[in-house]
Order: sequence, then C-alpha cells, then structure tokens
Amino acid sequence: MTPADYAKAGRLLRRRDPVIGDLIRRHGACGLAITRRGEPFQALVRAIVSQQLSVKAAATILGRFEALFVPDLPSDGAAARRSGRRPFPRPAEVSAMAADRLRGAGLSRMKVAFLHDLSARVVDGSLNLRALRAMPDDAVIDTLTAVKGVGRWTAEMFLMFQLQRPDVLPLGDLGIARAIRQAYRLRTRPTPERMTRLAEPWRPYRSVACWYLWASLDNLPPAA
Repeated sequence: MTPADYAKAGRLLRRRDPVIGDLIRRHGACGLAITRRGEPFQALVRAIVSQQLSVKAAATILGRFEALFVPDLPSDGAAARRSGRRPFPRPAEVSAMAADRLRGAGLSRMKVAFLHDLSARVVDGSLNLRALRAMPDDAVIDTLTAVKGVGRWTAEMFLMFQLQRPDVLPLGDLGIARAIRQAYRLRTRPTPERMTRLAEPWRPYRSVACWYLWASLDNLPPAA
C-alpha cells in the first residue's frame, strides 16, 4: 500500500464506521504506513522468539541470539546490527548453529526446534520467502503455518506488518477483541462471528481498522 492508499482507507473507514472514525481522529496517521520492515526471515525469527514473552524479555533474548553469530558482538546485538556492524544471521547460519548454543541464549527447546525447522526449509528451498509477496493471503497463511512454531496469528501479523496486506482480520487476537468490546461498548467480549459482522464495513481495509483498535489500547502486537 502507498501513502495515498492509507489516506483513502482512512476516508472510507471514517465514512462507513463512526466508531473507527473517532479512533482515526484520536490517533492520527496509520502506523502501518511507517512500519519498518526487515527481511522476511528476520521477521519470522523475531516472531518465533517473541512468542509468550514480554517485549523486554524478547528483546534481551534476541540480542543474545544475534550475538551468537559474531564472537565480538556486544550483548545488545540488535543495536550493533542497526549501527551497521552486522546483518541479521542468515538461514544457513541459524540452521548450522548447535541447539545447546541457542539454548544458552535463553531459547526454549521448542523454540530452538522451531528456528531450526524454519531455517532448514529456507535453506533447502521448500520455503521460498520471496515468493510470498506474490501469493494471495490464504496461500501465505497456508505456507507459513506449515512451518513448526508459526501459527495462524503469526502468519496474519506477517501479512499485515511485513507484506502490508490491507484486508486482514485476526479473529484470534485478544487485543482486537478487547478493543472492539471497549470501542463499541459491548457487555461481553465479542465472538469471532460478531467480530466478522462488525468488521464487514471495513472491507477492503480491515488491517487499517485493526491498527487503530490496537492503538486505542496502546497495545500494538510485537510484529509492529
């Protein structure tokens, strides 16, 4: 999506849904338009590492993870990478890294297995990350959820924040459900069916509406 697309999305959402329109007026320009996107492999590694962790804990472990691949890299590997000292580890490097060393960075056995599976698929070509950009949304979800440790929610965040797909509605996201309940003053948390009905006027920009719902809680997902 281009800046013009996001402006168009804002106009459509304000016209069709006064509740989302109020959130747009309160929070300004959609942050999806300025989200920094790294390489797809990096985005998926970060998503796997961050599962069930606070933002602070995930950042600490990611720094240790990156530091494994350069002996003299400071423990804040992300800061060093941003300064240009080191690119993010390549799939072949992660695939070749011993499990015990990855565990030493603070990763669980399960997450180590997930990272090895992801890396091996990229290395052997069974997962072509570059091809994802040309696939329809459902095909991207099917492709990514075949990787161990990548569930539907992670695939949906990849669609929204990495590929900037405009019309994704993550029904399993508790933050979206909580924001809808709050914004629409519902008595109970909405079911996926009710969320789908409420979101119908947002098409074809449901991703943009969801960003404003997250923003209303000051609770953007880690993918942001």
